[in-house]
Amino acid sequence: MTVHSSETPSRRGRRSSTMGTMPLNDMPWWRWRSHVRSALHMLSDPVFQRDVWQAGVDGYGDVTDAVYRLVEDTWLDNWSAEKYIGTIFRDAEEAALVDAAVLSVLRIMHEVGPDAPVAAYLEHSGWPEAVRAAREAHVRMAAADGDDPDAPPRSLEVLRILTRSA
Repeated sequence: MTVHSSETPSRRGRRSSTMGTMPLNDMPWWRWRSHVRSALHMLSDPVFQRDVWQAGVDGYGDVTDAVYRLVEDTWLDNWSAEKYIGTIFRDAEEAALVDAAVLSVLRIMHEVGPDAPVAAYLEHSGWPEAVRAAREAHVRMAAADGDDPDAPPRSLEVLRILTRSA
């Protein structure tokens, strides 16, 4: 599944130089990292998924929103995270963990569909593996950034505030 579009907010305005057809300078690397970390955090936390996604709590999006945040601006659904070593990802191990999580989650999304209810994801036989892979990537990235990997996921509004351009 490819989830990129020329209509997304990160693609507005003048196009910059490209990596393939992807604009490189539309969003700073640290915002990409923040979006990937936010998605991995939500995808890696079964308690959050039950208490927020399944309960329908506003402000956090749903599984599909998290998957889009994971791959939309990075195009990790089209190529490996290793392409971003030294920018979004610190090293090959971090990139490999992100790739494993992306592939695991996308496999499920392809099977259940992007508009499936939250329960379809959580009840999928591959979901525990997807959660484990997302957790490994999340913990590695949080530790590298000096953050507590066990803190609750932030709302999308907090993510927007944290990633506003200076």
